[in-house]
Amino acid sequence: MTSPATSFHRGEFQNEPFVDFTKPENRKAMEDALRQVKGMFGREYPLTIGGEKITTVDKIRSTNPSLPKEVVGVFQKGTVEMANQAVEAAHRAFDRWKRVPVEERVACLYRTAEILRKRRLELDAWLCYEIGKTWPEADADIAELIDFCEYYGREMMRLGVPQKLTPMRGENNYLKYIPLGVGVVIPPWNFAAAIMGGMTLASVVTGNTVIVKPSSESPTIAAIFVDILYEAGVPRDVVSYFTGPGSTSGEALVKHAKTRFIAFTGSKEAGLRINEQATKTQPGQLWVKRTVLEMGGKDAIVVDDEADVDAAVEGVALSAFGYQGQKCSACSRAIVVEKVYDEFLAKLGERVKKIKVGPIEDPSNFMGPVISEAAMMTILGYIDHGKKEGRLIAGGKRAPGDGYFIEPTVIADVDRKARIFQEEIFGPVLAVTKAKDFDEALSMANDSEFGLTGAVYSRNPQKIERAAEDFHVGNLYMNRKCTGAMVGAHPFGGFNMSGTDSKSGGQDYLLLFLQAKTIAEKIGATK
Repeated sequence: MTSPATSFHRGEFQNEPFVDFTKPENRKAMEDALRQVKGMFGREYPLTIGGEKITTVDKIRSTNPSLPKEVVGVFQKGTVEMANQAVEAAHRAFDRWKRVPVEERVACLYRTAEILRKRRLELDAWLCYEIGKTWPEADADIAELIDFCEYYGREMMRLGVPQKLTPMRGENNYLKYIPLGVGVVIPPWNFAAAIMGGMTLASVVTGNTVIVKPSSESPTIAAIFVDILYEAGVPRDVVSYFTGPGSTSGEALVKHAKTRFIAFTGSKEAGLRINEQATKTQPGQLWVKRTVLEMGGKDAIVVDDEADVDAAVEGVALSAFGYQGQKCSACSRAIVVEKVYDEFLAKLGERVKKIKVGPIEDPSNFMGPVISEAAMMTILGYIDHGKKEGRLIAGGKRAPGDGYFIEPTVIADVDRKARIFQEEIFGPVLAVTKAKDFDEALSMANDSEFGLTGAVYSRNPQKIERAAEDFHVGNLYMNRKCTGAMVGAHPFGGFNMSGTDSKSGGQDYLLLFLQAKTIAEKIGATK
């Protein structure tokens, strides 16, 4: 299976560089990719179960949120029976795949990275059209997916050899990591490439078989990625591709007795339901199911009275409105110490008014559409409520255009118990709250059921040290924005209702897809 061209001597991991779209040649190449991808709109994608392609009578249609009348792709509505078939097929394939040498599984990841690099702008374009990402946001998504290929490949080479233990006299003893079994990967639509692919790659390289069930909002990139895995040498029965309603076939995948683990990224409500379902033992089930859950966030940036206010304004604006605020890491609360509150608000209002909103084909638009009409209506409902909870500084309504466009919205003077301060909105809405001092600001930041990301702007090293100790989030940033975690540099995952602190892109992550087995042999007992 291993190609002679695949090298395992790849050196130390380095993050994939981003494409610079200010260069005319890159801009033209991206425009060409967008035209190419638009010409492939409306294609139908089958389920892949145990290596077999399957279609259904009922279909799911994915549309372009910048222009909803455009159908990006047509997908199958998998049934409960098909979900059960997928788990059984993956279970049959597991016994063979788990015995494939680590080097061969790693080689599949490295070859996947090379294919992704060759098709990078095409994949960027799919993300632009299907989930409304701007060019840089889409490219960062694909770059992160390439990073996962390279990083998890190196990590599995580290974990795939016998691990040393404290020597025991008269014994040869060691520990090795073995795979779990059949996994179900349930990714979100907002990082439709990186999170979907990262969870899948982690499952596969550790020796598990997996069923990928993408969001109905973003099934195209997952279908393409699964085909890339096949091209890279992953057997077709090792990774199944499944689309269908979460409430029926999705639950069947989670509940099946032969499902060993579920890797999920999405809302708090969906994550808690999966966790509850996974804890209920089914007839014939031989294990306690493992869940790897990355859920919501209500992320805060604290602006101290000793901060560089201009830097804080820029960091908050980028964190709050990058990808329309549709990131679990997005800043949705700015907590500003009163001495600089008015200055910060005035500068933030001016900064936000410069943000352009519109279709993703135009690279001058910093914000594209939100993902769907339902999401747009929910966000606008929060804005209407927020206007009663605070003072509107910027935005506040739907933006012009045929797509699901919303103005970047800032609502100030918000109480710490207000709905828009406490509830995850998942859109371009920022609540700004005044704190009397740094201590109260930290208290407000921690006044949340979530604990995913956060940031602090301050020139005072003692306050930075205090925040490092007391700001209770999984990913904390000092004097920079709270989005943009990089594989290897910022292992990602949060506390409390933000999930199980999975730390994707870090040294602990693959251990979530493995189990440890110790072997101790008495020396001299065998001939």
